[in-house]
Amino acid sequence: MPTTDRARLLILARRRGVITARDAARAGIHSQQLTRLVADSALQRITRGHYRLTTRPITENHALAVVARAVPHGVICLLSALGFHGIGTQLPSDVWVAIERRARQPSLQDPPLRVVRFTGAAFSEGIETHRVEGEAVRIFSVAKTLADLFKHRSNVGLDIALEALRESWRERKFTMEALDRAARVCRVERVMRPYVEAVVG
Repeated sequence: MPTTDRARLLILARRRGVITARDAARAGIHSQQLTRLVADSALQRITRGHYRLTTRPITENHALAVVARAVPHGVICLLSALGFHGIGTQLPSDVWVAIERRARQPSLQDPPLRVVRFTGAAFSEGIETHRVEGEAVRIFSVAKTLADLFKHRSNVGLDIALEALRESWRERKFTMEALDRAARVCRVERVMRPYVEAVVG
């Protein structure tokens, strides 16, 4: 089995999808090895301190994997969650990520972030974990995302919330039980009720 620092880093990158200088340090490998692997085109620097194998295919949700790695306490939300779930026509250039109200503001230049602060159950409810490029990405469920869209309608637009509600109901991407629970947690039951009744019929 190869035991060189170079080989160990490549194995780590293959296993994790994205590795950081911190990962290298934890493995007892000097960060210069990362620089050399980038120079040799074995690794690609995707953002400050984050690297991936150049041979690894980039998926349409690549930005979510990068954000999940850089903001492990965050949850992909709102327009970015919609895009992941294949709902609507929105293609946000920023990655929308929710963090707890008192959490430290994340710093990431690429991809750009839209940070939204959630509190209590509004943050912890409806979190799903999906594998994207080998990374565990936390994303709000469809039902929770719909409730969030109505709660943050002044930021994202009521038209987007309505489009998402209609499309996801047509494609049976949520249950009414899950939507009711999410609406209660987000305190938007009264706001959503007339729109839900009109869509469900």
